[in-house]
Amino acid sequence: MSDIILGTATQQNLLALQNINSNLDTTQGHLASGLKVASALDDAVKFFQAQGLDNRAGDLSLRKDSIDQGISSLTTAVNATQSAISVLQQLQGILNAAKTQTAAQRASSAKQFSTLAQQFDTLLNDASYQGLNLVNSSKSSLTLQFSNATASKLTIAGQNLLYSKVVTAGLISKVSNAAKNLVTKGFSAVSNATSVFDTAFQSLQNAINSIQAAAQSIGGNVTFLQTRLDFTSQYIVTLQGGASKLTVADVNQESTNLVTLQTRQQLAIQSLSIATQSEQAVLRLFR
Repeated sequence: MSDIILGTATQQNLLALQNINSNLDTTQGHLASGLKVASALDDAVKFFQAQGLDNRAGDLSLRKDSIDQGISSLTTAVNATQSAISVLQQLQGILNAAKTQTAAQRASSAKQFSTLAQQFDTLLNDASYQGLNLVNSSKSSLTLQFSNATASKLTIAGQNLLYSKVVTAGLISKVSNAAKNLVTKGFSAVSNATSVFDTAFQSLQNAINSIQAAAQSIGGNVTFLQTRLDFTSQYIVTLQGGASKLTVADVNQESTNLVTLQTRQQLAIQSLSIATQSEQAVLRLFR
């Protein structure tokens, strides 16, 4: 502890200079870091409020990625249904052509029909995104959690749209015995009665209608998820903006403070010098 006793004026000017220098260091720190609250020591309340907002934004960012991947899964499924419908329409074309074909031509068409039917299932089985296939099994599902703060989530059930599920069973149950041969033995075993082919054609149309309904359901979820994705993106920006309001320094204000403090610093130094000179003048009176 110093035993030097300073005059009152000198002490006041020295304290003022020390206070200015402390504020000057703080202002320079704000400008250097861009933050007015860099730690809990600066302002505990604002620091932890901002941290909470940043943590919330970070969690939602992870949820946003999951939603984005979910959209990709559903888009894959929708694209697969559209391609599957195209295959079914090709099968309908083969049936229409078979009405007027010879037995030999029908045999060739039957082979083409069988090949396309197999490719129908192959196409749907290949519609997998990151290991999830929503169009070849009713046991599959996609669940998306939108927030860790609420129970907000969406579960989308998978659907079995394979050929044996949406087409063959319908053909066997709805058409005549002759039409059964259409499925099991090929077109060449079917009589010339066009009604058999028309019934099979309608069964394929029913399958197309079912797949279109499934595609519409999946597509509706894509639209909702895109809306949720947009909301989450905007919410993240809002949270991050709120955190910034609590911690980020106003550069214009801090720059103004710096100039003001530097001016006060110079004035304080001059005042301290004047106070010291006054004490020296008093001392000279005793010489």
